[in-house]
Amino acid sequence: MKNIVITSEPLNSQLCINSVADNGSGGLVVFIGNVRNKTKGKEVKYLDFEAYEAMALKEMQKIAREAIERWHLYDMAIHHRVGRVGIGEAAVVIACSSAHRKESFKACEFAIDTLKKTVPIWKKEVFEDGEVWVSAHP
Repeated sequence: MKNIVITSEPLNSQLCINSVADNGSGGLVVFIGNVRNKTKGKEVKYLDFEAYEAMALKEMQKIAREAIERWHLYDMAIHHRVGRVGIGEAAVVIACSSAHRKESFKACEFAIDTLKKTVPIWKKEVFEDGEVWVSAHP
């Protein structure tokens, strides 16, 4: 699928939006997961993401295919960043379009929740006094 991307470059949410836009779409939903500056009250400097890329791409494609089929989407884009990602930068962008907004909202939520559970992407939180690998699966 052309709209499934893993990259070390900054993510472009408008590119994701443009890639799923359709004249029949009454609902286009975008989720942007940004790096926040604190976790559990502790100051975060940046995050570092690693992926088993071949498997991660396959899993992301599987998520998109299921969402497209289940909610009758026009299209879905999932872009995930790897490497060092700074505070306020996007780590993941998911966009989808459908005839009606409800389906797009449900599909987008399904995609991020499933991505966190099944896609082999790991994150390391870096602090002033150290770093820790954290589970992306809450």
